[in-house]
Amino acid sequence: MEEDDVTIREQNFHSQVREYIICFLLFAVLYIVSYFIITRYKRKSDDHEDEDAVVNRISLYLCTFTLAVSGGAVFLLPFSIISNEILLSFPQNYYIQWLNGSLIHGLWNLVSLFSNLCLFVLMPFAYFFLESEGFAGSKKGIKARILETFVMLFLLALLILGIVWVASALIDNDAASMESLYDLWEFYLPYLYSCISLMGGLLLLMCTPVGLSRMFTVMGQLLVKPTILEDLDEQIYCIHLQEETLQRRLNGSSTHAYTRGSFAHQLNKELDNIRNQRNKLERRKKASGWEKNLLYPIVMLILLTGTTISVLLVALNILYLLVDETAMPKGSTDRAIGNTSLSTFGVAQAVLEIVLIFYLMVSSVVGFYSLRVFEGLTPRKDDTTMTTIIGCCVSILVLSSALPVMSRTLGITRFDLLGDFGRFNWLGNFYIVLSYNLLFAVVTTLCLVRKFTSAVREELLKALGLDKLQLSNSPTDPESGKLSANGHQKTL
Repeated sequence: MEEDDVTIREQNFHSQVREYIICFLLFAVLYIVSYFIITRYKRKSDDHEDEDAVVNRISLYLCTFTLAVSGGAVFLLPFSIISNEILLSFPQNYYIQWLNGSLIHGLWNLVSLFSNLCLFVLMPFAYFFLESEGFAGSKKGIKARILETFVMLFLLALLILGIVWVASALIDNDAASMESLYDLWEFYLPYLYSCISLMGGLLLLMCTPVGLSRMFTVMGQLLVKPTILEDLDEQIYCIHLQEETLQRRLNGSSTHAYTRGSFAHQLNKELDNIRNQRNKLERRKKASGWEKNLLYPIVMLILLTGTTISVLLVALNILYLLVDETAMPKGSTDRAIGNTSLSTFGVAQAVLEIVLIFYLMVSSVVGFYSLRVFEGLTPRKDDTTMTTIIGCCVSILVLSSALPVMSRTLGITRFDLLGDFGRFNWLGNFYIVLSYNLLFAVVTTLCLVRKFTSAVREELLKALGLDKLQLSNSPTDPESGKLSANGHQKTL
């Protein structure tokens, strides 16, 4: 009996050590990838080891940690889905015994914990630490800036807790709710993170439909479009004429001192735009036939198929919500991983769900940076400030943390949310979940209809040459002013 107890304790010990090692290795890979991504966009600074350099380095490490947690939140649901299907397919395989319910459940809890830590502690600390200078009259240095940062964090925590306390007291005005107001760990933090998850879900609801329609434009810029009723040689010749004309005007303006300054800067900007257009046209001319006529239609068809399947799954989920209460994303209460398949068609449907989850995440990021409100957060290679990087990391963390919730709420997957992800209060509200599905389906459909109607109209005008006619007749178009600047460009 004692030997059996020792054996069980040893097995539990080895299982926990194995889970810790796996979690550490996964997070280490995400951290390294996140570090290279941030350093690619971070503004290059001097090599002097001064106080600001130390502060920037600490903020960089905190942002890298936050971005790694965001990556973990993105891969969390796909990893869980594929793990469940692997355990069902190979239940007795010795080499996948480490892939168990305890590991999956622990990963969900760790991602939830680190998301809260980054969102409420690390990112505010990085921002205040970056902006701090020390209190007036105190000795300048790292210690003074750390002291100011902690004071600002304490005041921010009081402000947030006060807002949550007042809001919860106004919403739930009963005796049980009033008693729970004084419970910090069991009430404040879950309630606060539930509100943040709802905000993240609403942000995804706003960004994802825009991103789904914007993805066609982004892929159209990366790939070479088919040449239909277009004469690329004529367009390249006209671009050359424009480039030569702007170059002559720029050379002539350099000989006159009174024409320098803003006018020369504007000419240089126009010349850069013309050269970019010429490079794009030359790339289209040099592209192979399969790239122009086969790759572009296939990619567009894949994007259209993915978007259509997503909308159809949301429509089916709306029907399930109306007729079946079990379709509500209430979250899982046990650790049953590998017992039953949550996909009707097995591994094929699980792979489709994983592809759709990644597609929705990429679309949400593209839609986020496409909105005018968040255009200022768009990172630039080697020219992004630490403040902007902090804003980007917080935004991506909010989007990635809400991705599993959105995927379950929209019915993209039937995998139940584990850990603290299933404790969100609003997930049990039927009207909120139903309205969320309806809004996503309607807004996505409207964005796609508007996108394709405008795209078809533009391509028809371009094929018939009417776009140039409208461009030359439009007095308000900034491009028309460029084209009418000289005789050669008026003929376009």
